[in-house]
This record gives sequence, structure tokens and C-alpha cells, in this order.
Amino acid sequence: MNWQLLPQFAVTGLLASGPLALTALGLVLIFKSTYIFNFAQGQMLLLGTLFTWWFAVERGLPLWLAILIALILSALIGLAIERLALRPMTGQPLLSIILMTLGLSEFLHGLALLVFGGVQRNFPQIFSVGNPYKVITPFVFNDNPIVIILKQNLVWSFVVAILGVLLISAFFRFTNMGLAMRGASEDHELAQSIGLRIHRIFGISWALAGVVATTGGVLLATSSGLDISLSVFVLAAFPVVLLGGLESIPGTIVGGLLIGLSQGLVSVSKVPMARNTAEIMPYIVLLIVLIIRPEGLFGQKRIERI
Repeated sequence: MNWQLLPQFAVTGLLASGPLALTALGLVLIFKSTYIFNFAQGQMLLLGTLFTWWFAVERGLPLWLAILIALILSALIGLAIERLALRPMTGQPLLSIILMTLGLSEFLHGLALLVFGGVQRNFPQIFSVGNPYKVITPFVFNDNPIVIILKQNLVWSFVVAILGVLLISAFFRFTNMGLAMRGASEDHELAQSIGLRIHRIFGISWALAGVVATTGGVLLATSSGLDISLSVFVLAAFPVVLLGGLESIPGTIVGGLLIGLSQGLVSVSKVPMARNTAEIMPYIVLLIVLIIRPEGLFGQKRIERI
């Protein structure tokens, strides 16, 4: 273990967890309101980010306007998915609906590849990449204080992502629509019997998931670039969701921080095999936690009485 670099890699891992938590939030949004695990979230993230790049680079629009248009298009795609693909599946077995989201993921991935191609692209910078922030810690190694270097774009991406998660959490807690979405997830038939418009709630959930996916993809592409494999990033969000709890929005923050921290700590190791373990570290942490607490750290433990 390279102890001198340990604080640097730990903080970098924590900052990288921001977009990861925001991406996981999109999965929680769908599950929290519809009780469906959306396997097409990664492809929605990819399409939204490609839309942003196309409007900003190919069409020459200001970046803020390109992001706004991409967010609107992503919301419309989410509405279209719910209306055209999932609404006809109402009343079907849950496994059939999950397989539908798997089919949608392959369709959207192929559509993105067909329209935009699979080349690597430089994504426009949203935040400054100038002089990084330097934090001098009180810790000393070999008579020298340990200095942590924080890239500006990484810091501000983390801040925006966490603010986005907190905003959605407030939406679910304090707005009538958010409360209706939570109620609909508990029992669709009961919610419909008291006057809630279930399909409208589902449509808004998918629209919000599209907006969240695009935001997370834009923040991620700012630091890592953009190519067709960006959708794979959502695979790391699955452990975050299961770790924090499928229905817990604050759990996405805690789960994201734990996963990011674990990856950072493993990456600092001098052992080559251990450094390669950083990619599978989210799943190792997930397995350990689920063995101890199957519902996740903040998930609801359901008990059915006969």
C-alpha cells in the first residue's frame, strides 16, 4: 500500500462518486414509483449525453442551451418509453416487464451506434480545468505534509450531482406529485382506487429518469470523454442502488460514497492485481453488505403476514 498517496486516491474516489450516485438515482426513481428495475438506464444516459454533444459541437449552440435541449429530449424519450413500450405491458408478469427494459436497452444502444457512430469524442468542458485546488492536510509522511490535489471539474461535478440527488429527494418528500409517486409504488390498484392517475405518474417517473440520466452522463463525459461505451458506467450504479437500498434516495449518496471510496483505496495499492480489482470492487462490497443486510443499508424490510 502506498500510504503517501492514500488520502489523494481516497478523496478522488469520493469525488468520482457524485455522478455515480446521480446515475443510481435514475434507477431508484423508476423503482420507487413503478416497482420496475430499469435496465435501459445506461442507454438513456448515453443518448442524452450524445444529444448534448451534437447540439453543442455539431450545431454550434451554447453549451447551456445544448444541455437544456438534451434534457427536454431525454424527458420526451422517457415519456415515449412508458407510453409505447411499458403501458401495453400493464398487468403482465414482472419478469416480462423487466425483459422489456432489457430489450429497450439493446434497441437504444443500437440506435445510438447507428446514428452517432462509435468513435471517441471530446466533450465540451462545463467547469474550469485550470489550476486545481490544493489542500494541505495536518498529516505528515516522511517529514513532509500530505497535500491533496483536487481537480476543479471533479469537485464541481460532485457538487452538482449531490445537489441533484438532494433536489429529487426533496421532490419526493415535500411535493404532492412526489408523494403520489411513492404511494403508487406501494400498491398500484389501491392508488388507482383513491383517484391517483397511475399512468400519468409512471410517465413523469420515466421523464425524470431521462433527465437524471442525461445530467449524470454530461457530468461523467466532462471528465472522461464520450464514446459508445459510456452506457457501461451504469453497471457500477447497480451495486450503489442495491447497497443503499432500492427505495432509498439518501441511500444512493451513501452507497455512491462507499463504492467510490472503496475503488479509490484499492487503486492506491502497489500490487497490480489489486489495482485491477478496482473495477470489480463495487460488486465485492455489494456481496459483503447483502450477506449481512439483504435489503441494503437503508432499504425497507418488508414483512408479509398470512
